[in-house]
Amino acid sequence: MATANVTSSPMDTTPTLVSPDIDQGGAGGARKLERKLFVALVGGVLLLTSLIGQWSGLHPDVYQIPASLAAVILVIPLLTGAWRELIKGRPSSDALASLAVLAALVTENYIAAGFVALFLWMANLILSRTAWGAQRAIRELIGLTPNIARLVTEEGDREVKLASVKIGDIVRVRPGENLPVDGTVISGTSNINQASLTGEALPIEAENGTAVYAGTTNLTGQIDIRVTAVAGETTIGKVEQLIREAESAKTARQELIEQLASYYVPVVLMVAGLVWFFSARSSDETIQDEAAIRAITVLVVTCPGALLISHPTAMVAAFAAAARLGIMIKQTRTLEAAATVDTVVLDKTGTLTTGKFAVSRLVPAPDADGATLLQAAADAEQSSNHPLARSILDTAQQARVKPAAVEKYEEVHGRGVRAVRDGVEICVGRSDWLIELNPAAQSVVREVESKIEGMSGVHVMAGGTYLGAVGLEDKLRRYAPDVVDRMRKLGVRRVSIFTGDRLAVAKRVGQAVGVDHIEAECLPEEKHEELKYLIQKGHHTLVVGDGINDGPILATADVGVAMGLSGSDIATNSAGVALMNDDLRHVPFLLELARKTRAIVGQNIAGSIALALVGLALAATGNINLWVAPLLYAFGYVFVIANSLRLVRFGEGFTEQVEAIRRREAERPMKPVRQSRRHAANTAPQPTG
Repeated sequence: MATANVTSSPMDTTPTLVSPDIDQGGAGGARKLERKLFVALVGGVLLLTSLIGQWSGLHPDVYQIPASLAAVILVIPLLTGAWRELIKGRPSSDALASLAVLAALVTENYIAAGFVALFLWMANLILSRTAWGAQRAIRELIGLTPNIARLVTEEGDREVKLASVKIGDIVRVRPGENLPVDGTVISGTSNINQASLTGEALPIEAENGTAVYAGTTNLTGQIDIRVTAVAGETTIGKVEQLIREAESAKTARQELIEQLASYYVPVVLMVAGLVWFFSARSSDETIQDEAAIRAITVLVVTCPGALLISHPTAMVAAFAAAARLGIMIKQTRTLEAAATVDTVVLDKTGTLTTGKFAVSRLVPAPDADGATLLQAAADAEQSSNHPLARSILDTAQQARVKPAAVEKYEEVHGRGVRAVRDGVEICVGRSDWLIELNPAAQSVVREVESKIEGMSGVHVMAGGTYLGAVGLEDKLRRYAPDVVDRMRKLGVRRVSIFTGDRLAVAKRVGQAVGVDHIEAECLPEEKHEELKYLIQKGHHTLVVGDGINDGPILATADVGVAMGLSGSDIATNSAGVALMNDDLRHVPFLLELARKTRAIVGQNIAGSIALALVGLALAATGNINLWVAPLLYAFGYVFVIANSLRLVRFGEGFTEQVEAIRRREAERPMKPVRQSRRHAANTAPQPTG
């Protein structure tokens, strides 16, 4: 492993927002909301009847009957919620609200009880309406995938229900239709709009071998797709599951909020009791009634509903904003961890660079020729999926060199590939590996290596004889330096490159983008050890990678980010975040979103507690009316929800910035990463750490 420092310039008790058993078509959620509105309407009419009777001079025993009925109707759902809280041993918002209404009923303040129950019911409706909106957004996401697929069989194509489609089947998609499954194009060409997944406005060109995804739109041509995933296993199905899980998952902060709420309720009950005790120190019935009303008001204004939703509402909004931009965040704790990141580790190939290599030079050994070198390299690499292997095969095809059949093939972990052709063993990979296999060739290998300095080199040996090396060059993502600069402005103190490529190549890329530290020629286990060392030193790490060898460090990092659609399945499954496109600018956006979400949650908590304290002070001193108390309670919900929804607009602003940058970049030509040999040589390797 080679090292270099590079100098660079400066909830159980939580109200549920997204119901897990929501009707997939959306009718169930709408009907539930309609039933709640109907109950509120009935209660409101009964209370209005009582008020009219009171204003008309009817006897209290008559006009309070509709009010008592309204209070009973409206308190039943609150009692149900309170019972659930008590069973779980965590009395909370519904318990306090129910107690307030019951206390008003016991003291025969029926109209007050009815109006308190109505306003609390309306406050819950505000939350339900927001929940239905979140559910509707999920339904719209699900609705992108058709329920019917056109299955291609020997008898022709026929429409079947999506549930009957299996992996390996062939599905036909016509122009204008959404894709029902994930798969690989095996016939036809078309343009496909993947904006629903990646946030990319420009469609991709799909042809034979192109991977395509459910929920995207086929624009121009008819294509046949071999199915690789259906239903919840599709990429868009996983996005939908993640958004649902975001609301129900509990982080350390949410658990702390719930724990505080469990202590909060007994304190509120004690305060309400003290308010009643000190206010009712008289035998006068009127004073007794006023004391009871004052205690009930304390219970209403201090209900912790807004406090309990302060975390999940912000998380759901943040996940929705991220998903809209093609960022899959798997767990809420990953988003929270991203807010504290101070060290970023970047893979080179496919992350900082495009991963699209081109053969720049063939350097045969003194006793070999270029044709023999290219033939042996193509023979050994024909079964590999590595980007370098694909580039070598493309070059061989252009040179009309056809790979010969091999009898055996093996990938050697972190070193290269080994194949047997006509009884001759061919080894292709890193120079150090070939030197281990044939120490006598060391001087020749080093001489050849000097001729491809600054390039990614693939060395070839056949039958124990060293044949030379293939030099390939990658292209730097043109926005990579801006990404590193943006991360520094967000508080990242250390940006490193961990790569298995040679130090000279890694230095050139590192100097171009402005990183602080390079670990080159790393095996996967060496990358892992170096990352563990950083974590032990107290660094909060974020790792971005796309290859199989990045799996261990993506899983170990505080935040692992995989270049999802283009990366390996191992990388995507190991990471806590997957980017649905290859736009590295989404990494600093993730950091910004995490920091913004943390700030929003803090504001929600502070605002909720402040409202409760103000309400408590006003209620305890008799300066707030019982009729106004539920409005203050509802205002807490409104504040938390409206404040959290600002995160959605935060994502929209980023989309506009990216589109503006993309238009500017489209006017500039792409250039390969080149750095003067003198500059690279002046940056001496430094010790690890």
